Amino acid sequence: MQTVCVIGPESRSVVDQLAAHLAETRAGRIATVDCTAEFDDTEIATVDGRFELDRDGRWHASGSHGSPMALLDSLAPDYEYALVVGLKHHRLPTVVLGDAQPAPSAPVIGTAATPTEVDLNELADRIDDSEPHITLETLVAGAKASPQAERAGAIASFTGRVRAKDSVDDARTKHLSFETYESVAEQRLETIREELTDRKGVFEVLMHHRTGLMNDGEDIVFVVVLAGHREQAFRAVEDGINRLKDEVPIFKKETTTDEEFWLHERE
Repeated sequence: MQTVCVIGPESRSVVDQLAAHLAETRAGRIATVDCTAEFDDTEIATVDGRFELDRDGRWHASGSHGSPMALLDSLAPDYEYALVVGLKHHRLPTVVLGDAQPAPSAPVIGTAATPTEVDLNELADRIDDSEPHITLETLVAGAKASPQAERAGAIASFTGRVRAKDSVDDARTKHLSFETYESVAEQRLETIREELTDRKGVFEVLMHHRTGLMNDGEDIVFVVVLAGHREQAFRAVEDGINRLKDEVPIFKKETTTDEEFWLHERE
């Protein structure tokens, strides 16, 4: 799922225009999430969140039902686009209107003084070129949709996340930042995936490593394997994550409460 956050004055207007533009020029379902809307207290007194689906199949959400990122995670398997109003996030592509300030390290893909200055064609292309919001559930759904799913008796997965501490006495990790040689990394991942899928009884291997900045506790990497039996699935998952770490050029910078350093410079 491709995502974008629009922040600043009249951000709702830009999201509405962008949603209409994407509906005309792109295939797939579009979700909108409003992180600024306020409802009358009496109207939501007995609920934690309010989610609305309009006639065009777009979701509108407001309330305290989990976090905005948790909502995006739940939407990812079923939507091609999620357009978010008013959310400042360090990893999601962001459009800045007026003098709004994006989150530190946010990938800013567009700026404009007013909504009328936003080029929707250019913005749509930049959204498509941004890293997609892929979750474990996205990959599991992809595995279940495999033409060979009826032969499979197992789905095994691995999720790597940002660890705050390796031991009790360690300085706490604040966040990790990942950079990659994109074309080389994609080619290496595809090679690993194809070689694992060639194994007897392994039908699908899906892998994704997020890039950019991730805080402690956030998910980093996913491996999902669809196989005939659990033994085949478990082996392929373990080999997949080990090969990804050894063979794919992804560089990790760690920021702790004490210092900042690139991991490959300490190996």
